[in-house]
Amino acid sequence: MSFPASFLDELVARSDIVDVVSDYVHLTKKGSNLFGLCPFHSEKTGSFSVSPDKQIYHCFGCGKGGGVINFIMEEENLSFPDAVRFLAKRANLEVPEEQGNREASHLRQRVLSLNKDAARFYYQTLQSHAGQAVQDYLNRRKITRRTAVRFGMGASIDTWDALISAMTERGYTKAELLAAGLAVQGKGGRIYDKFRNRLMLPVIDVRGDVIGFGSRVLDGSEPKYMNTSETITYSKRRALYALNLAKKSKRPNIILCEGNLDVVTLHQAGFDNAVASMGTALTVEQIRLLSRYTNEIIICYDNDNAGKLATERALQLLNHSEFNVRVLQLPNRIVDGKSLKQDADDFIKFQGPEAFERLLNGSENSVEYRMTVIGGKYDLSTDAQKVEYSKEISALLATLDNPAEREIYANRAAALCGISSQAILSEAKRTYYTRRKSARAKQLRKDLNPALELQPKERAARYENLRSARAEEGIIRLLTLDSALFLPDPPIQPEQFSSPLLAKAYQQLLHCAQEGLNFGISALAETLSGEEMNHIASILQQPEARANRGQALQDYIHIIKEEAGRRSNDSSVDPLTAAIEKNKEKKQYGGKLNG
Repeated sequence: MSFPASFLDELVARSDIVDVVSDYVHLTKKGSNLFGLCPFHSEKTGSFSVSPDKQIYHCFGCGKGGGVINFIMEEENLSFPDAVRFLAKRANLEVPEEQGNREASHLRQRVLSLNKDAARFYYQTLQSHAGQAVQDYLNRRKITRRTAVRFGMGASIDTWDALISAMTERGYTKAELLAAGLAVQGKGGRIYDKFRNRLMLPVIDVRGDVIGFGSRVLDGSEPKYMNTSETITYSKRRALYALNLAKKSKRPNIILCEGNLDVVTLHQAGFDNAVASMGTALTVEQIRLLSRYTNEIIICYDNDNAGKLATERALQLLNHSEFNVRVLQLPNRIVDGKSLKQDADDFIKFQGPEAFERLLNGSENSVEYRMTVIGGKYDLSTDAQKVEYSKEISALLATLDNPAEREIYANRAAALCGISSQAILSEAKRTYYTRRKSARAKQLRKDLNPALELQPKERAARYENLRSARAEEGIIRLLTLDSALFLPDPPIQPEQFSSPLLAKAYQQLLHCAQEGLNFGISALAETLSGEEMNHIASILQQPEARANRGQALQDYIHIIKEEAGRRSNDSSVDPLTAAIEKNKEKKQYGGKLNG
């Protein structure tokens, strides 16, 4: 264990899971548990459960679960040691570091410090004569000095080692420069600056740390945009450019853009609620981050084909989420009789902030946007195209659960194409109920195969002996509910378990009980993978009768020993015969533990 068990015990005792989770999720008490919208996937109905008694969380939607340390690991994208430090700081506890932890923590802090000093170096370069080319570029883009300072913009010059030289003089090592993604190692072993001849845009997280950089080249070379690679501090899936500024906005929503410079221009024009994803499509992790600061997202991607595809992907990801989602479609700009695409930066420069505000106020909801996109694909002056249009519109309307919504949008589509709204609505209803029937059939197949539902999702952790494993799950529940049943001498050993995962969990929990420690499931956070922890949490959230625990324990032990004996006997049986018998057993299994 990386930290003393006594320290972890005290840390978990001081970090009540309800208090910690409430910093991220609005919880409502229902019975003995609390429920809220899951922070790990998009949903409109809260399926995220927190148990104060068991000190665990579990989402019935996506399956995520664990203890308080796991929650911080998942939510803050931290390693186990860093999550422990995060909670220790919150609880005002001093962390007793071991050598391995000290080194990992030291490297992370050094990289953050290096990023901050690199940002200062780039900033100072921009203010000097060496940064004139970048300053000229900013002038052409009409980015003011005040805006550049607010975003901490800088310049990297067109040399191989300007940053390396400056940072090594400050005491940073080449290994640290490589770890921060600020330097690149060539084939010959020589390292050089990653960012050269570029406008530099530091990426600052919501805590104010410089976690990485975005950049834009000044000449026509490729790549035009370059970001920090994945590092100990930076993950593009979890970063949103300018969220550190947008979170302070008085506006009621957040505008999601494609490019960093679109965000800069919007902020300069008074739209200080704009953010951008870092060179990748919108991710679940970024949605989780946004959910802390708003319940309405306005997608404002470029109006080219790539932007439209990105918008559709984002809408699919945000579907059934708690967000109110709107789409701001930027019109093309007419130049010399030609229609040209434009992004938010172009629109602000040529049409002005007032025109953008009008577009913002008139932005469409996700259904209206999709209907507009579909309408643009067909020539509705021909009957054949009208039929194809009505089919695609009906398929879209079939995704809506609300009958009133289906009828409203069916009327709009009918008015556009000249087909009766009843025809479109009938097709939409037919598709809707076909999908519902298919979903029910799929669920029924699951219900009729309980053995499949009881298996861990991670293939490597699948149960070989389901009857024994179900009893082993019961043993683990009893151990967390009443450890006195297992003291001073455990009535069963981990070696008798059929499931390696359950044996590992039991062994660690049993050790904690024998040592008089109470940090429960958090004891597993360091050694189990996320998927494994999700499964253990799902086991612990299942009910276990408080009465007659002693008898329940004996029943579970009997099953485990009986199945262990069968496995021992099977080892002397012909493998083909054993496989046939095992298959018969799986087919006959209906969720009963006692055979």
